[in-house]
Amino acid sequence: MRRELIEKILVILFISAPFLTWAQHETTEGHEAPESKRESIKAFIDHHLQDSHYFTLSEDEEAGAHYGIPLPVILWDNGLKVFSSSKFHHGETVAEVDGNHYALYHGKIYKTDAQGTITYDEDHHPTNAKPLDFSITKNVVTMLLVSLLMFMLFRGLAKSYTKNNGLPKGVGRFFEPLVVFVRDEIAIPNIGEKHYKKYMSFLLTIFFFIWFLNLLGMTPLGVNVTGNIAVTFALALLTFLITTFTANKNYWGHIFWMPGVPKLMRIVLAPIEVLGMFIKPFSLMIRLYANMTAGHVVLMSIIGLMFIFKNWIGSSLSFGLAFALSILELLVAALQAYIFTMLSALYFGMANEEHHDDH
Repeated sequence: MRRELIEKILVILFISAPFLTWAQHETTEGHEAPESKRESIKAFIDHHLQDSHYFTLSEDEEAGAHYGIPLPVILWDNGLKVFSSSKFHHGETVAEVDGNHYALYHGKIYKTDAQGTITYDEDHHPTNAKPLDFSITKNVVTMLLVSLLMFMLFRGLAKSYTKNNGLPKGVGRFFEPLVVFVRDEIAIPNIGEKHYKKYMSFLLTIFFFIWFLNLLGMTPLGVNVTGNIAVTFALALLTFLITTFTANKNYWGHIFWMPGVPKLMRIVLAPIEVLGMFIKPFSLMIRLYANMTAGHVVLMSIIGLMFIFKNWIGSSLSFGLAFALSILELLVAALQAYIFTMLSALYFGMANEEHHDDH
C-alpha cells in the first residue's frame, strides 16, 4: 500500500515537473502581484499547448539558457529556404537567410526587415507576409518518434509469433491482449466478420498512435500533439477518405435515394445525409482535440493555483485535485484512443452494410 502511494506521488511530480520549475523561478523573484502571476500562468499554459520550432528539454530563465534540440526550418519564399531554428535564439533574434529576414512571433514565422519589425492591423494581428512553412516542428518530431516506436514494437511482436509457434514473448505479451481487444471488441462487432480484416491495420495503427501520443502529452516534454487541431483534422480526414472510397453501393443508395421512403422525402433527406457525411469526421476531429486540450489546461491551471494561494490549505487542496486529475487523465488518454477507433470502425461498418430485403 505504501509503495503504491509513493508511486502515485512520483507520477504527479513527474507530470508537474515543468510547472514546478517555472514556479521555483517565480517565487525566487520575490513577491509578485496576483494579476501578474495569473498572467504568467496563462502564458505558460499557452506556451505548453503550442507547437514549437525548438524541442526544449529544460530552461534556466535566470541565466537565460535553454537546453534542447534545434529543429530544421523549411520555408518556401520565392524558393526553398532551409536553416536551423537555432538562428532565432528562441524568438529573441532575427534569422537572415539569402538576404531575407525572418522573425519568430508567437510560434509563427513572419518575413520582416533586419530589425524584426512586426506591423499590426486594427485588431492587433500581424500583417507581415508569412512564407509557406514546412518545418519539422516539435509535434512532427514526436509523431515520427511514435511511428518509429510502433514499428519496432509490432515488428518484434510479429517476429515473436513466427519464432514461438504463435505465442508472443517479451513486451508482445502486453500488447497482444490489446490487439485482440481491438479486433474482437471494436472491429468485428462494428464492421462484421466478413469485412473487418481489410480495416484492421488502420484501426490498430490509429488506436496505438493516439494512445501513445496522449501518454507523451502527460510528460514534462511539453508535447501536445493530439491537442493540435491540425493533427486531429488529418486523422479524421483519413477515416473520412477510407469510409468514402471503400463504401458499397448500398451505402450510397441510403444517402442519395433512401429506400422505403416516399420520393418527396428522399429529395429532402438526401442533402441532410450528405451533410452527415462531413459532420461525422468533424465530430471525430473536435472530440479528440477538445478533450485533450481541456485536460491539459485544467491540470496545469490547478497546479498553478498552488503558487497563487501560497498557503498550506490552498496548496494542499490544489495538489490533491491535480493528483486525482492526473490519474483520471491516464484513463482519458486510453479512452479517447478507444472512442476514435470505435467510431471509425462504426463508420466503416456503415459503409459496408449489406442490403436487406424488407420481407
